[in-house]
Amino acid sequence: MNASIKNIAIVGGTGTIGTYIMQALLARNRFTITAISRHDSRAEFPSDIQVMRVDYDNEKSIVDALQGQDTLIITTSVFAPKDTSAKLIRAAAAAGVSWVLPNELGMYNTDEAANDTIGPTKKDDRELIESLGVSSWIGISCGFWYEHSLSNGELYGIDIEKREVTFFDNGMQRLNTSTWSQVGRAVAALLSLPVDLDDQPSDVTLSAYRNHMVYVSSFTVNQREIFESVKRVTSTTDEQWKIDREPAKERFEEARERMRGGDRRAFARVLYTRYFFDDAGLFEKLHGLDSEKLELPKEDLDEATKRAMQLAQNGYWAKYGL
Repeated sequence: MNASIKNIAIVGGTGTIGTYIMQALLARNRFTITAISRHDSRAEFPSDIQVMRVDYDNEKSIVDALQGQDTLIITTSVFAPKDTSAKLIRAAAAAGVSWVLPNELGMYNTDEAANDTIGPTKKDDRELIESLGVSSWIGISCGFWYEHSLSNGELYGIDIEKREVTFFDNGMQRLNTSTWSQVGRAVAALLSLPVDLDDQPSDVTLSAYRNHMVYVSSFTVNQREIFESVKRVTSTTDEQWKIDREPAKERFEEARERMRGGDRRAFARVLYTRYFFDDAGLFEKLHGLDSEKLELPKEDLDEATKRAMQLAQNGYWAKYGL
């Protein structure tokens, strides 16, 4: 068996998804992990994580921090400057980092038609990595984050706090969605694979995913199945909910017009609603799933729904101004 990944640098390790990735990596007890953090950040990390403070306006400081790393994981915030990923990718190439997991840990981003709102940025990152000719990229396509999405009534159409549900079309469009924990486990499992296998070909190696997406999913569900889970968790019935229906394409077009008019709050509705028609969010239909290859566990939908409900009750979305 050939070499395996040992040294991993992560950007955004205290962020929403970065926290779960870091926890999963630590649980493997096989990696040396370095957190890359802004020089003026007050973020705190576990004692067994090495922390390198960098100045994003000084490429050398980033390159120095990435020396000796096998892999760079980028999980920057949506509020990060738009050129942050490009700076990190260029620094990774300069430092000789072999693998980069770009900030591609969510929806099915190789479907450029479905991603016309954010797809170009993701595609640009992938193309930049390839053009520099040093690193290889691997993207994690996991669908929308389940707890994150269900805790905001605007996204999956189910408002737990107000007890209101809006089905897009008939509510039967299926899509792939993943919990934060499952995404973390997927990254840790992926980076635990051997880079190659001696003497025999294998699709269960890191190299098999070179410059490709990894497809994982916690649940393949539609709105009505999610709603049934919410009712079980809240011990409610249809009679206790206000139930509406809305054509998905009309909802999408209306929100897109608002966004074009400068309404930034419409972005989330555009992004999510697009995945509720034309099977845009059902990536397993085209690509299958890598969950079994990575030996990811089966999860309980109601347990994930409980976590989403707790987030909604605790005002999780306030930090986004929503």
